[in-house]
Formats: sequence, C-alpha cells, structure tokens
Amino acid sequence: MINIVVGGQMDKQQVSKLIEKYGEGKVNISVKSDIDAALAVKSGQAHYYFGSCATGAGGALAMAIGIIGAQQCISVSIPGQILSEDQIKQAVNDGKIAFGFVNTDAEKVIPILMKEILNK
Repeated sequence: MINIVVGGQMDKQQVSKLIEKYGEGKVNISVKSDIDAALAVKSGQAHYYFGSCATGAGGALAMAIGIIGAQQCISVSIPGQILSEDQIKQAVNDGKIAFGFVNTDAEKVIPILMKEILNK
C-alpha cells in the first residue's frame, strides 16, 4: 500500500476523495494539518504529500518545503497555469514526493499524479 497524506489549507476532503477514486484501492489516505502531514512524510510514515490552496504554493506546500525540503516538493499548478501531463510525470519520476496545487485544479492534476505514482 502507498501511504498518502493530505495537508495544505483548502479542500482536504475533496482531495482525499479524489486520491481514493484514482488510487485503485492501493492507497491509504490520511488527512492532517500541513505540519503533521509533512512530518509524516519526513518520518517515513507516509510516502507522498498532497496539498492544495488558492495559489498552489504557499498554503499548499510551505510546511512541506520547510520540513521535507524544497528539492522534494513541486507546485504542479498555480493560478492560471497547470504543468503539462509530461511535466507532472517527470516530477514524480524525478523523486518529488510533495505536490502542491490550486484547489480548483485538483480534478485535473490528481488523476495524473495517481496514475504515475501507481506506475512507479
């Protein structure tokens, strides 16, 4: 099983439901505060961190960047811009483990992220 924590500041329940929908029964999902979620990844209790906010960066990833490290985090969407499917896949394959995105882009980026994580 792949352990995924949902942090960030917005729409945690929606994000969790989308991860479950696209997780093909192969994921455990925990919804936590952004600090607790980042600590879970840092300690090895979780494999991946998903966070959403209005900008896809600050509230979505700030604690993950501070705790896990910027080199393992990426904003896959910011207002008005979503990374391409190939860029998102590349981020997963490059070892990124914390993903931030604009809450309204969740339905666009989570299917791509989950497909690539499950294929890894």
